[in-house]
Amino acid sequence: MFALVDCNNFYASCERVFRPDWRKTPIAVLSNNDACLIARSDEVKELGYKLGDSYFKLRKQLQRDGVIVRSSNYALYGDLSQRVMECLEDLVPRVEVYSIDEAFLDLHGIQDLPAFSQKIARTVRQWTSIPVSVGVAQTKTLAKLANHLGKKSRGSNNVHIMEPPYPLDQIEIENVWGVGRRLSLRLRLMGIGTAQDLAELDCMTARKKFSVVLERTVRELRGESCIEIEELSPDPQHLMVSRGFKGKVTTKHQLQEAVATYASRVAEKARAKGVYAGTIQLFIRTSPFSKGPRYVNNASWTFRNPCNDNLSLVKAATRCLDTIWKEGYAYQKAGVLLTDLSTEQQRITPLFEITPRKTTGELMRMLDCMNQRYGPETVRIASSGIERPWMMSREFLSPSYTTRWKDIPTVRA
Repeated sequence: MFALVDCNNFYASCERVFRPDWRKTPIAVLSNNDACLIARSDEVKELGYKLGDSYFKLRKQLQRDGVIVRSSNYALYGDLSQRVMECLEDLVPRVEVYSIDEAFLDLHGIQDLPAFSQKIARTVRQWTSIPVSVGVAQTKTLAKLANHLGKKSRGSNNVHIMEPPYPLDQIEIENVWGVGRRLSLRLRLMGIGTAQDLAELDCMTARKKFSVVLERTVRELRGESCIEIEELSPDPQHLMVSRGFKGKVTTKHQLQEAVATYASRVAEKARAKGVYAGTIQLFIRTSPFSKGPRYVNNASWTFRNPCNDNLSLVKAATRCLDTIWKEGYAYQKAGVLLTDLSTEQQRITPLFEITPRKTTGELMRMLDCMNQRYGPETVRIASSGIERPWMMSREFLSPSYTTRWKDIPTVRA
């Protein structure tokens, strides 16, 4: 048996952890640059607001409805996510972290599944203050659907145990794990509109007309486990950091600061994943909605010796910028992408190339250690700037209660 644990309205729930006075208050979380709604509490959903709604257009209406608006605080969300996952790992031996707010659990050998599922939801809530839904079933695909039903089972602590006969006729095809928008349109043209319809599809037809992945989904919907728990995340194929700017960037100096910042951040990601980049790509662009002149371009740099240190990546990204920079444009976004990734074991050093100095690796380890202890970018490369007026707008940012010393909450008896 498998369980899928999903944090309810995760970003909004994180905002409430250190603000108990907001427990019943409608909360909406905004995307980068405070552009649109990307997370909503149940109260906001009941008011009729949708994901992707523009904050600029609905600002006054949100104020009238008493909705608290917060900017995305990824440092807080990431840390609370890690705490939830550590809590789950204390409860079961095998956990697959599927996303920042979801995890699959292997429940084979558990006797009293209803009681244990309730314990999962109760323990995570008690230890982290994050409410979760728990779906339990014979396969991972069915566990996903059970979780979907569990979110509607408010009287059962958002826990749902799916047993035969499966209520697949109550679930639209779009809610089946692995069935995206385009695939669902193709399936509906064949008269397949529910999970039950898909479960009744012939396996060979699913493979020939679609893919072996859909065939596996069909089998899973029938109760045949085809997808196992992955305790170790696969090595990433690429890593990327891209952001829109607070305003329009018109000078090369400011764009260089942004590029250096993004290259440093993607380098930190690479070190955290234990991979080295063979190629770095940079793109810059103006706004696609701008009435002025538009410009989009990209450049890449290939390393003879794969690396993941800030110094090498920032230097290469700056060289890329030199080749594609053009005066006279108001740039709105930039991004840095690492490809041709390899692990330490896969990394190939050229025979006659001087290997990187050990001091570089030691310097990066010290840099990461200090930033983890004292907060992100406590120590950073000078070329990433100091004032940085181009940084994305986060007007409603909450304190980073768990990752920054100055933001640790004060409790008075």
